[in-house]
Amino acid sequence: MIPAHGYLPILLCLLAIAGCSKQVPDYKEPEPEPVPEPEPYVLKDSVGTGLPVVYLRTKGKAKITSKETWMSGEMEIFGGEQFDDLDVCACSVRGRGNTTWSWSKKPYAVKLDSKASVLGLPKHKRWVLLANFMDRTLMRNIIALKAGSLTSLDWTPRYRSVELVLNGVHQGNYLLVEQIKADKNRVPVDEDKGYLLELDYHEDNEVQWVSPYGKSYNSYCVLRDGIPFGIKNPDPVSGEQEKWIQNHIDSIASVLYGPSCSLEGNGLDKSIDYQSFADYFIVFELLINGELSNPGSVYFHLNPGEKIKAGPLWDFDWGTLSYNCYPAAQHSLVNTGGVWYDRLLTNAGFIQVLKDRWAALKPALQTVPACIDSTRTYLESSASKNFRMWNPAEDRNFNNGHIINGDENLSFNDAVARIRRIYNERLAVLDAQIQGL
Repeated sequence: MIPAHGYLPILLCLLAIAGCSKQVPDYKEPEPEPVPEPEPYVLKDSVGTGLPVVYLRTKGKAKITSKETWMSGEMEIFGGEQFDDLDVCACSVRGRGNTTWSWSKKPYAVKLDSKASVLGLPKHKRWVLLANFMDRTLMRNIIALKAGSLTSLDWTPRYRSVELVLNGVHQGNYLLVEQIKADKNRVPVDEDKGYLLELDYHEDNEVQWVSPYGKSYNSYCVLRDGIPFGIKNPDPVSGEQEKWIQNHIDSIASVLYGPSCSLEGNGLDKSIDYQSFADYFIVFELLINGELSNPGSVYFHLNPGEKIKAGPLWDFDWGTLSYNCYPAAQHSLVNTGGVWYDRLLTNAGFIQVLKDRWAALKPALQTVPACIDSTRTYLESSASKNFRMWNPAEDRNFNNGHIINGDENLSFNDAVARIRRIYNERLAVLDAQIQGL
């Protein structure tokens, strides 16, 4: 018999054993904290001038060293407050230009793999980035294309001022422009049967010939007989098409440069669209672009069975709105010797159309100075950054140190004030000169 006090140790031992036999819950890893979803990629402005930013990248960040070889790459655009962004697009890029390609700030041609609308402009694959290196105002091409858009020309290239970042490096202010192409949204000629012709003394088109009528300058600035024509469309062009357009141009030019040019009933008004040629002449004259006489970057177009038309406009950075290259512009016309115009200006029918078109266009063209003012404000921040990177007045490679536009040493604001004044002066000169023909 166990004493009463002897039960206590036994009871405690049993309680301890019972506690040890109680089930221990399985160990569980703590729940991981939720990982937030990554924010969607947002294209941002890395420049800060208020302009859209074009981001262009070549494969492996390879340098663009050729005007002939396309390099694969991609492009995307920050549109800012005015325009939609452009998502990454596969593209090819190469250099472009003649004299401009030799300068420090390079122009480029871009070919998208697929058509896309860029900064609100109609869809297309082909685009151009103009460097405007020699232009202290950054707006000579803008003013010319603005003036062209006020005329009856079939199509004038549309544009956007942008910042270019190439392979991660800011290149400054550029003008993104629609490239001249036969297309329903561009030059309105049939892509298979219509003709887009370039008259240019560089003669660098694949299909090129010299029409024997008239005179022009060659690439050595020597006056010669004949005018150069190149075929931009169709591309490719058949032998039959090449022969047809050469014969067609020569048939018109034979009358134009013949003894009956100034006589009524010679049929020129049935072959040449006088209105487009008048509007084209007015823009070249107003902006003091003498390239009609070389010729350089001059374009004609036509569909078979229709009249030949002038246009589109292109390349207005050299000498534009300056008296440096053409001092006579202070008091007279500068393109009276231009290709075909040297003869058209002896034709009474064309002269009357020219006078009528000037009277019709003058009110609209008088609004351009207001566009110059607003563009100055829009570009001021961009110009400040651009000219800290690029200074044509100090670049020894630039035109062998020659001053072209006369504003290379001016500030942006002074250069803009200068072209605004010259534009208004040219309005008055043209008013007197055209009405006096």
